[in-house]
Amino acid sequence: MRALQLVEDRRLEVVDVAPPPAPGLGEVTVGIKAVALNHIDVWGWRGMAFAKRKLPLTIGAEASGLVEAVGPGVSSLLPGQLVSIYGARTCGLCRPCREGRDNLCEHVSGVHGFHLDGFAQEKINLPARLLVPAPIGVDAIGAAVAPVTFGTVEHMLFDNAKLQPGETILVHAGGSGIGTAAIQLSKKMGCTVITTVGSADKMEKASALGADHVINYREDRFEGAVRKITKKKGVDVVFEHVGADTWAGSMLSLKRGGRLVTCGSTSGVSTTMNLMQLFQQQLKIFGSFGCRMENMANAMQKMAAGLVSPVVDTEVDFDGIGDALRRMEGRDVFGKIILRVG
Repeated sequence: MRALQLVEDRRLEVVDVAPPPAPGLGEVTVGIKAVALNHIDVWGWRGMAFAKRKLPLTIGAEASGLVEAVGPGVSSLLPGQLVSIYGARTCGLCRPCREGRDNLCEHVSGVHGFHLDGFAQEKINLPARLLVPAPIGVDAIGAAVAPVTFGTVEHMLFDNAKLQPGETILVHAGGSGIGTAAIQLSKKMGCTVITTVGSADKMEKASALGADHVINYREDRFEGAVRKITKKKGVDVVFEHVGADTWAGSMLSLKRGGRLVTCGSTSGVSTTMNLMQLFQQQLKIFGSFGCRMENMANAMQKMAAGLVSPVVDTEVDFDGIGDALRRMEGRDVFGKIILRVG
């Protein structure tokens, strides 16, 4: 079968690999349908893995597939079922795993597509406990974007920042995959949504997606625009994933007692912070990584109900992956790039 592997930094190859054996105890064989590309794929492509890894490495951290076979002890899934795949290999035994706090697993062995072989291959054997069934009305793309794109945002906004109806939120990089998800999820619960983008065409697309105010950060200082929009009050929540370039402005955009939730650092991992501003304004900062499997299920239920939907920039096959990653690196996308596998 075919797999898309990183053989050295910035070089991917389609290779023939042996298909997986029959699934073992508690395992399921999944035929991969779609892989949603993320910045974690760009980082791995650049060679920015933050743990030891062995090349060649099959890429792809977020995916969906059809159950093809179930191993002994599996009763929760049936052949032919569409599933969304949790991207980290958790232990399933530690206290956080048992309590449904999957992204706090104490013995996680890595993230697929980054530390471990990922999902850009035609078939893979996985523990059944890491598969979330897609409800009726959710297709392969919807299931593919549930783990990272929508699950991450569900965890950020609702588990961590505790976003409430009627609040005002600043969503950075509204044209990114998680940005488009954050705009939709925030708007559907009755929030006022301010977002930043980097071009005029993205401004139009973000407005069409539901954003109430769209700021072109290349033309205006977003923190000044936010203060003006909110009549100097500031926003209740900042959805931050850009990092060093936007951190100071994000802090200035918060109202007194506001909350900042962050899951990324694409512009740099280090920054400085005004500690007097932090404690005098009684601001709250939440770090957020990945999601719980319950977040994936909740996201897909909202898709099935028609409340939110994936924003797809482009669909590519294995041959188009190099150009797709370069476009993502240059932020020349709006929404998700989907790699079709099966």
